[in-house]
Amino acid sequence: MERESSDEEEDRENLIDQNGCKASYSTFQIGELDHRIRRHFAFNKKYLIAICLLLLAIVVFFSVDSSRLFHSVPMIRIDSRADRMRESELHALYLLRNQQLGLLNLWDRTFTHSNRDSSLIPMPNSTSNSTQKRDDVSSLPSTSFEDFRSALLQQIKLNKEIQQHLLSSDRVGNASALMDGNADGETLGFGVDACSKLDRMKRNRTIEWKPKPNRYLFAICVSGQMSNHLICLEKHMFFAALLDRVLVLPSPKFDYEYDRVIDIEHINECFGRKVVISIDEFAKVKKNKLHIDRLICYVAKPPCYLDEDHIKKLKSAGVSLGKTEAALPDDVKVDEPKKRTVEDILQKFSSSDEVLAVGELFFANVEEEWVMQPGGPLAHKCRSVIQPSRLIVLTAQRFVQTFLGGNFIALHFRRHGFLQFCNAKKDSCFFPIPQAAECILRVVERANTPIIYLSTDAAESQTDLLQSMVMVNGKQVPLVKRPSHNSVEKWDALLYRNHVGGDNQVEAMLDKMICAMSNVFIGASGSTFTEDIIRLRKDWGSASHCDEYLCQGEQPNFIADPK
Repeated sequence: MERESSDEEEDRENLIDQNGCKASYSTFQIGELDHRIRRHFAFNKKYLIAICLLLLAIVVFFSVDSSRLFHSVPMIRIDSRADRMRESELHALYLLRNQQLGLLNLWDRTFTHSNRDSSLIPMPNSTSNSTQKRDDVSSLPSTSFEDFRSALLQQIKLNKEIQQHLLSSDRVGNASALMDGNADGETLGFGVDACSKLDRMKRNRTIEWKPKPNRYLFAICVSGQMSNHLICLEKHMFFAALLDRVLVLPSPKFDYEYDRVIDIEHINECFGRKVVISIDEFAKVKKNKLHIDRLICYVAKPPCYLDEDHIKKLKSAGVSLGKTEAALPDDVKVDEPKKRTVEDILQKFSSSDEVLAVGELFFANVEEEWVMQPGGPLAHKCRSVIQPSRLIVLTAQRFVQTFLGGNFIALHFRRHGFLQFCNAKKDSCFFPIPQAAECILRVVERANTPIIYLSTDAAESQTDLLQSMVMVNGKQVPLVKRPSHNSVEKWDALLYRNHVGGDNQVEAMLDKMICAMSNVFIGASGSTFTEDIIRLRKDWGSASHCDEYLCQGEQPNFIADPK
């Protein structure tokens, strides 16, 4: 306001200066001034009359119903439809640009794949430069058929979004009536759904598990944590079936409390007979005389993979040990065990002793393709033999209904202790968070899912950064972690009512169960936790075409130096 008033005063001064007049007069000029005013007033009288007539016309104009005067003239709105049309067109143009870039990227990848194939064919008059160019091209990432299908699906969905913007309701009325429903990826007739379920493979080879009376195989699993022990237990079941023995689960004093985590009775129901018993049942049969008659060790050094500490734990649990021998003395590399056949096992481990133990089997490599088939190598009537307890299954279902819904991705994001473990491998599996976020986003776009379940041991500093970088179209894709127990929430009430809530192994198995129920699973390469989830998904038929390890086929874009 102060600036405007000063500008007006300056304008007046300029006008006065231009007319050559000033506002100060002497007393000798008063008469002349009076004469001048009367003459000027007479001169402008006609203008005053004209101004009055104009004001009168304006009053008359506004007193008349303006709607009748301008009845045939359409009203123009400031917030016009044209503005919204223009906005929709600009957004559609932006999406078309994104579609163009996506198609060009797909073209480059298929072109790279084509060049890679053609580089194997010698070209006439080729030079070292052209050879070098082909080598450079072959080092670029190519696209697989699944990647191609996924990228094509994304472009179809993007095209549909463009149509929705151009045919908005503000422009053409009900735009949905003009949309072709067949343009939706889920309804296309050529199977364009990039993340459909994998067909459950039929088991090609199985054996019956029919234990002989009073013949037992005592399970000993000492390597790693629960996931390793479950793999060891599964291999013990295979050995017990081959040797016609009942499997005895170890004591919680020596191992985990398996009955808290897995459904023991379910195992026996699958085979229609008693094939697995607990240590307590075994003690009743043996009248509390827990003795292993013979240890024929699969792992030669240390014998049965038992150190002094584990031997002391066995003895403190009331288990005495008989003769110990190595069945495979030449197989001394635990991390690179030799492949063995069923014939090898029958020849080396058959015994007439009542109670037999073979020691740690996590590292055993026996008929791997047979053992790893969905449902396992044994004939049974269930989808999966080793699976979470009923309490854990119900709790996982209630969690999914409460937090996730029927369409979600599960991510096992292993971090704690994984950096050195992965970097010690030939191909490191520990990825920087920005690179991990890019890999996750590619799966999110393929799967078209709104939410991710995050199973992780990472610190909040890492999960917060990961959450900030997992964004699609400017919106964050929520990373949901299982919250701590809250008595107000009832989804985990069954666990606490049965006094297993808060148990670390129970919660780990709960995480596995939730991940196994997901539409798409992203695992951590090298993790047995991930491998157990993959086993469950294959057994249950929930595995999808989009299941993969995090950043599968890639190397970390930065790797720290070794010590």
